[in-house]
Amino acid sequence: MKTLENKYKVLNGLKISHRGLWNDKYPENSLGAFKRSLEHNIPIELDVHLLKDNTLVVFHDDNLKRMTGINEKIKEMTFEDIKNLRLKNSEDKIPTIEEVLKLVDGKVLLDIEIKTDVKSFKICKSLSSLLDKYNGPFLVKSFNPLYILWFRIFRPNYIRGLLVSKLVNVKMNKLIKLMCFKMYFNFLCKPDFIAFDLRDLPNAKIDKLYKKGVPIFLWTKRKNENLKCEYSGIIYED
Repeated sequence: MKTLENKYKVLNGLKISHRGLWNDKYPENSLGAFKRSLEHNIPIELDVHLLKDNTLVVFHDDNLKRMTGINEKIKEMTFEDIKNLRLKNSEDKIPTIEEVLKLVDGKVLLDIEIKTDVKSFKICKSLSSLLDKYNGPFLVKSFNPLYILWFRIFRPNYIRGLLVSKLVNVKMNKLIKLMCFKMYFNFLCKPDFIAFDLRDLPNAKIDKLYKKGVPIFLWTKRKNENLKCEYSGIIYED
């Protein structure tokens, strides 16, 4: 694992808006929320899913129900199926990653989480084909260390991060879950930074890595929540 000292100094002390600066009018992961981030010159964290027709869309959940009222798994939908769905009864729809890249256009840094419900490297390949042409700063990260390994091999110039959490409410093999939380795969995927669930602090290994110079980003700080230590950076909701 290496530090970002010579690769991307601007990351130190960074504060990133979680799924954009969303509120009751502009839902999370919407163009409206991203526009608000741009207005305040604040970096944006977002989530990318791969649809059945290979379209990449910006959306957090594996299921559409919470944000659209439709009880369907997003990976089983095509863009034609979802293109007219409204987010939380707002004017905003589910954006494609192309729409977001065009909107942001390098104005702020993008922190891109690659979702793992589709067990394939296709999402890495599709996303990188777009990011290769994008003229702006970005990071890629995932809970899946194999995705981070893919970027290490095929896009070594990308800044890549590993998401780490106990994943208490996630259905997963207990041994694999433990190995991911203990970061046993770091030797293989060699992430540039760790994005760590602040609910799992304190953590001795995180402190050790931070002292060695590995950037540590904490997620997600909610409004009015006190946080004594912010490490290298923080992903937050206002």
